[in-house]
Amino acid sequence: MPAGCRNHDDAARSEALNRARMNCFSCIRLEETHKISYNAPASMKIRTRFTCQSCGHEEPRWLGRCPHCGSWNSFEEIKAGTSATRRTQTSGHAPVPLNAIETKDKVLSDSGIEELNRVLGGGIVTGSTILVGGEPGIGKSTLMLQLAASMKTKGRVLYVTGEESAEQIKRRAGRLAACTDTIEVFCETNLSSILKSMETLKPVLVIIDSIQTIHSDEAGAIPGTPSQVKTCTYELNEHIKRHGSSLFLIGHVTKEGIIAGPKIVEHLVDTVLYFDQSDSDVRILRSTKNRFGATHEIGLFTMTEKGLLQVADPSSLFLEHRETSPPSGVVVAAVYEGTRALMVEVQSLVVPVKGGISRVFSDKIDSRRVSRLAAVLEKHLQVAFSDVDIYVNIAGGIKITEVGIDLAICLSLYSARTDLLLPPKTAVVGEVSLAGELRSVTHTERRIKSAYEMGFSHIIGPALKEEEKAAGISYKGLTTVKDAVRTAFTQQ
Repeated sequence: MPAGCRNHDDAARSEALNRARMNCFSCIRLEETHKISYNAPASMKIRTRFTCQSCGHEEPRWLGRCPHCGSWNSFEEIKAGTSATRRTQTSGHAPVPLNAIETKDKVLSDSGIEELNRVLGGGIVTGSTILVGGEPGIGKSTLMLQLAASMKTKGRVLYVTGEESAEQIKRRAGRLAACTDTIEVFCETNLSSILKSMETLKPVLVIIDSIQTIHSDEAGAIPGTPSQVKTCTYELNEHIKRHGSSLFLIGHVTKEGIIAGPKIVEHLVDTVLYFDQSDSDVRILRSTKNRFGATHEIGLFTMTEKGLLQVADPSSLFLEHRETSPPSGVVVAAVYEGTRALMVEVQSLVVPVKGGISRVFSDKIDSRRVSRLAAVLEKHLQVAFSDVDIYVNIAGGIKITEVGIDLAICLSLYSARTDLLLPPKTAVVGEVSLAGELRSVTHTERRIKSAYEMGFSHIIGPALKEEEKAAGISYKGLTTVKDAVRTAFTQQ
């Protein structure tokens, strides 16, 4: 058959098709020469899958709504390579008995920022990857640039920016007094170029601003998609582990307040930090995951024209000083966040129900906890809350999750419902059970001392052991929430 023939007879066409179905190499050449189309075997096909751009969930066909995260119209078609081109990597390591593994003490590097060291568990662990998320403009890039300038260790710092130019970084560094010879600025978004620079420079600290702008040629999608974020995070994390550096990744957040991209990114990294802003313009740095320390610590900053400043004395940061009795519904609580004792105001408001069904509105305290404590008061003190809407807030906008604020919420709700005022210079602490009992909380003695240092002369809380009471401090320890209400609103 002539090599260039396009009008061969039916017998030759039938023979070519039969040979194509047998996956013969010569038939493939025949198909290329004579333009014969046939259904290639599954091993030779280019598979098509649909990936959710919100969470990374994959489906074999397009769906209007993601079954994993619930996002609408978020699936995009992704073409995968053939099975013959997929790479399989093996580490070459064999299983090792657990008792035979040698461990080394973790090496901590001083970041030069005390509040950041507190949240990280004492400092930056060598070889760790830290993901920092927060709202736009909250100060993530500012914090990272201050870290790059203040980190107390020998070596270079590589600051990779995919969102700003080198001139913008230089202007911010000048405003923050962070211009040092140890910082290398690299305006690049290609992962291969970044890894080559890391290999050449060998920095002790790498900052990626931000991970959603970095793209890999192998991921096959635009930057910011789940496959790109996952691939880039994995490659950077592996490089850091091999070379003993430390890595900070800045991550964008969604409108729900979670870090954009697949959830697997938070599993890959060692530490996850969230940067929040309170109503009083205080920046709060929290840890939601930390493989090298606790997750209950918080770091407090204030934003100024010279950058982020650390809060030296946060005890009274969220407290309004009053010489007279506070208004109805306002109670001061002694809470414990990390290793700090803070004094905060719990504010409650009750209004007649609208629409026939009572509702609870609370941003900084879990609304389910407020509903539970309102039910405890209704059960044990016969105070009705089913016919009112409840509003609860924490002054200053700080979010409180610890149980030591339960009694303060109860007294605040009771005061708002009955219009009774709490005596001045009174603070409370304690957990409330469903049975109406007051339960002790951790670090009670330190909470009491902090309250007295702030000028509070009356402390109400659960009963304590004699050895837990500080000398010279008057403390009223009670056993039930009913006794606490009676004591709080009858003392003058």
